[in-house]
Amino acid sequence: MKESKPPQYEVYALRIGSNAHRTARENFFFDACCGQPDASMPLDYFFWVIRNDERTIVVDTAFPLSTGIRRERQMKRSAGEALAALDIDPSTVRDVVVTHLHWDHAGNLALFPNARVHVQGAELRFCTGAEMRHRQLAKIYERDDVMQAVGILHDGRLVVHEGAATLAPGIELCLVGGHTPGSQVVRVATRRGNLVLASDAAHLWANVRGRRPFPILHDLAKVLDAFEAIDALAESPEHVIPGHDPLVATTFPALRGDPDTFCLHEDPLTVATRSALVEESVI
Repeated sequence: MKESKPPQYEVYALRIGSNAHRTARENFFFDACCGQPDASMPLDYFFWVIRNDERTIVVDTAFPLSTGIRRERQMKRSAGEALAALDIDPSTVRDVVVTHLHWDHAGNLALFPNARVHVQGAELRFCTGAEMRHRQLAKIYERDDVMQAVGILHDGRLVVHEGAATLAPGIELCLVGGHTPGSQVVRVATRRGNLVLASDAAHLWANVRGRRPFPILHDLAKVLDAFEAIDALAESPEHVIPGHDPLVATTFPALRGDPDTFCLHEDPLTVATRSALVEESVI
């Protein structure tokens, strides 16, 4: 009897905006920034699509244009417009993975009225718990997004995971914590091997390759553990996809006719993990 091949997926990074004004020192924890701390080091804002002939899964939902403008980000397009570039009608999406509930990852849940939304229990408990009385923690979440997630829970569409889970053949959710208590990453089988959508478990290649965490975090030790977990899950360093790195746009081919959607399942055009910031010594 012939063995069936394991499923493989196309994976896309959809860019909707950027923060052009960040400096290198703002992207590394404490004194982990080397080289020129005041050098420009922008962030991009992505969400992701995983699909094959059988299913389409959206990973994170980015944020509305109004939120981006209020938070002084430079917006390129809405999440809905980004999905339209891939001919995806959000109302037909059946599964949405939320890596964590920060404002820039969980802001358009209402776009997906028929989807099951997958979140870690640790994340839901944290952003609805007593810790949110602290403004420094609460400001990284949007109240309306958290309330939307709770509403989806009451509607019976919120799937609350407690640790690792298989979403579909070839798609695994892995709880890593660190950035937030319930941060999860997604491992996906593609024709070039297993990718890891690291989201904010690794904002930049320079964070994960240099073991220099991004400064917004919940547990430093778990952030460092998460770096190790991500590397173990991925086929190679080039299979780790960071959450906010502008180098994604020059590393992977863009979708034809769309300069802000990138084909992560295709072979890289360049090797971005060997940037100057990665090569410098670590603290």
